[in-house]
Amino acid sequence: MKFIKRVIKWLAILVVAIIALLYIFDYDYILRGARIVYFTGHKTVFIDDYPYFENDTIKKGNNISPWPLHKNYNTVESTERLNTFNEKLGTVAYLIIKNDSIYYEWYAPDYSDASKTNSFSMAKSITTALLGKAIMQGHIKSLDQPISDFYPQYSYAKTTVGDLASMASGLDWVEHYSSPFSVTARANYDNNLAKAILNQKVIETPGESFEYLSGNTELLGMIIQKATGQPLAEYLSENFWKPMGAAQDALWQLDGKEHRLAKTFCCISSNARDFARFGKLYKDHGKWEGQQLLDSAYVAKSIRPRFKESPEYGYGWWLRKYEDKNFFMMLGHHSQLVMVEPDDNVIIVRLGQRTSDDEGTTHFTKDQDVYIEEAYKMLGHD
Repeated sequence: MKFIKRVIKWLAILVVAIIALLYIFDYDYILRGARIVYFTGHKTVFIDDYPYFENDTIKKGNNISPWPLHKNYNTVESTERLNTFNEKLGTVAYLIIKNDSIYYEWYAPDYSDASKTNSFSMAKSITTALLGKAIMQGHIKSLDQPISDFYPQYSYAKTTVGDLASMASGLDWVEHYSSPFSVTARANYDNNLAKAILNQKVIETPGESFEYLSGNTELLGMIIQKATGQPLAEYLSENFWKPMGAAQDALWQLDGKEHRLAKTFCCISSNARDFARFGKLYKDHGKWEGQQLLDSAYVAKSIRPRFKESPEYGYGWWLRKYEDKNFFMMLGHHSQLVMVEPDDNVIIVRLGQRTSDDEGTTHFTKDQDVYIEEAYKMLGHD
């Protein structure tokens, strides 16, 4: 019994010492991460995490623009292969939109067209839409404006806002999702996100090549907020959420109550139908119901590769050639997807808990193939 008591005592001392060291060396955000993830029964970040964070509201307007239902809405059954993948990977929403009408729509039990789930990195596409709007309104001069105009500490670098949007900044950022000591983990759980971002240095020549870094989009969001003088959720609401007639308020996770900086590299909580609006907006060259919300030239530039050597990315949007199809995509962790094939006037939306086991080894995972292939099989019945 004495031995057990001694073991418990020393374990308690060890835990206290580890916690103290985390605070001393400014790694206390790890405790917050552990509390949110492991203490809620998860092993990694999860799509229903927004109640555990401070959030800003992206308000909808008074005029809702509902998606029309296709004349054959939900008359085609999902394929057996799609059902298997949806169950295996915890899909919570799957939509096929054809000719701007919802052709097929499915939600998992306990989810609906009003359910909020985390966008993860789909928020990057939305943030670059905010950049386009800020340029259109004159808050930011152009894609070529240096970031040092907003943050003089980067005066030594030639990085532009366009470099941030196209993932070509040269920032010293390590995109690592599993290490609790990585800057990516710190960005997700730290309560002073701006400090973490501004500690990043430009160490490579910017504007020369593509390297996917979440810090790029966070710094871009900070610049947009500084340039417009508005909280990002408010700016998004006024310029997109309300004009596009979103059906529900959305939430944008913040770093905490004190600084209230939106996490633009991730973490807009909304529903499948409202996420899909951005796919339609870009498919229609920045126009929504006759109103030009984004400059068409900016949209065209966004969904084309910036670098010939990296045809998979434009400005905030992933680009994928699949067989004879050409998709531009909003893509988030665990396969949050809005995939647009403009020539076919098709939008495919998938939200869910997990992705296929090749995530992290490739930009475009195997489950995406399934969501595309089965959607076209189902459309083929029409």
